[in-house]
Amino acid sequence: MKFLHEYRDAAAVEKLVREIERTVTRPHTLMEVCGGQTHSIVKFGIDRLLPAEITLIHGPGCPVCVTPIDLIDKAIEIAARREVLFCSFGDMLRVPGSHTDLFAAKAAGADVRMVYSPLDAVRLAQAHPRREVVFFAVGFETTAPVNALAVFQAHTQGLKNFSILCAQVLVPPAMEAILASPHCRVQGFLAAGHVCTVMGYHEYEALCQRHQTPIVVTGFEPLDILEGVLLCVRQLEERRAAVENQYVRAVRREGNLAAQALVQTVFQPGARSWRGLGEIPKSGLVLRPPYDAYDAEKRFGLEGHAVAEPEACRSGDVLQGFIKPVECPAFGVLCTPERPLGAPMVSSEGACAAYYRYRREPAGAAASPRL
Repeated sequence: MKFLHEYRDAAAVEKLVREIERTVTRPHTLMEVCGGQTHSIVKFGIDRLLPAEITLIHGPGCPVCVTPIDLIDKAIEIAARREVLFCSFGDMLRVPGSHTDLFAAKAAGADVRMVYSPLDAVRLAQAHPRREVVFFAVGFETTAPVNALAVFQAHTQGLKNFSILCAQVLVPPAMEAILASPHCRVQGFLAAGHVCTVMGYHEYEALCQRHQTPIVVTGFEPLDILEGVLLCVRQLEERRAAVENQYVRAVRREGNLAAQALVQTVFQPGARSWRGLGEIPKSGLVLRPPYDAYDAEKRFGLEGHAVAEPEACRSGDVLQGFIKPVECPAFGVLCTPERPLGAPMVSSEGACAAYYRYRREPAGAAASPRL
């Protein structure tokens, strides 16, 4: 187990922890909405340094994790076609569908290629005009601009053999769905800083006021997370709700206007199914005309297809913050990185992967360290 004594600025960490301890007077439950934040929290034991009154729970902050099984199945079905050259980021290759994954499809002969940008897929489409090149467009608002750019370039260049299998999702509607749940435990959010570098945080303001829930835009370093916790706890202690920006070095209220304009040119909001959460209205991005000609689901006739989650996998409960990964009976037994039941065990930002790597014991099994 690695704790914050290994972090480069332990003195600043200790100062923030002490300030949080002086501020908190009653229990508060906060949710971080970013898989990168989850990994920092678990890796460095940030949650174990906080006062007992503060509970951190993990939200649906990993776009790979919330990609539904039916879309993975569609990706595998498309990739298996002889005319297709299927492109994806590496973290999608081991994500399980209902029977197999893209890595196994590649081993069976499918032309599946790992790329580092959707623009790589556009270049492959240029280089292979007789192949259908499909890019698996997965992500939150952070990846939407470059995915939009890939489609825009393909359209501008008149490429007829390029398309995307779109799994773009939007964070605010998912936060709304969590707050609207009758089982919601969340009293404050640590919002994903990288999402807000693109979209800004003005769209959180109505959500914050509607549910009277503090939202603090937060970075990913231990110091960022602890400062975000402090800002959120201060609001809760003062019984107020506002959107605050901890990540001032990277985020502005209005966000990146040029990136937003490109996204709005190519995409429009639409309903999207989330693994574990079900369908959420206007929580995804879909291609708008004339760019919908680059929709791989339409091109290959795969619209409409639902697959049930494995009964043994409780990733939906993990993604909604109802349980911690170690509270799932399958964790580390039926579900491991080598044989995952759900995406959170294999994604680089998945909560289950973080717990498997850094903290495998059941909740409450070890005493909380203090600085």
